Amino acid sequence: MPAVSTRGRGRRTISEINMVPFIDVMLVLLIIFMVTAPMITPSMVDLPSVGKAAKQPDQVIQIVVQKDESLQMVLESKTEKINLDTLSATVQQAQSGQTNSAVVISADRNVKYETVVKVMDTLQRAGIARVGLSVQLAP
Repeated sequence: MPAVSTRGRGRRTISEINMVPFIDVMLVLLIIFMVTAPMITPSMVDLPSVGKAAKQPDQVIQIVVQKDESLQMVLESKTEKINLDTLSATVQQAQSGQTNSAVVISADRNVKYETVVKVMDTLQRAGIARVGLSVQLAP
């Protein structure tokens, strides 16, 4: 209810906002934040690190997925064309005798992701333990 002033000739209302409750609430909130801020401990996030493998692979077999979704296997600077049906047998034959070998899949930028996943799935179903993706940073 607005206050009424009786000074002067007539009665008029004073339309002012009472700021005292607003200031009281703000001071209480300020005190609460000042008390609780030192109690908050900064959290640490454990991020994974790259390149900390226990032992580097003895042999790296690279599977290259071309723009037309054809496959090539690169082993010791020898390139061999293969298809998805014979991929697992060819890679297992190339791995024969090597206990610590890795397979790296690299694909062209315009290749469908589905094709890369099919290649990775074929290799993993064949029992190849170390399958990775090659990443090149954009200049």
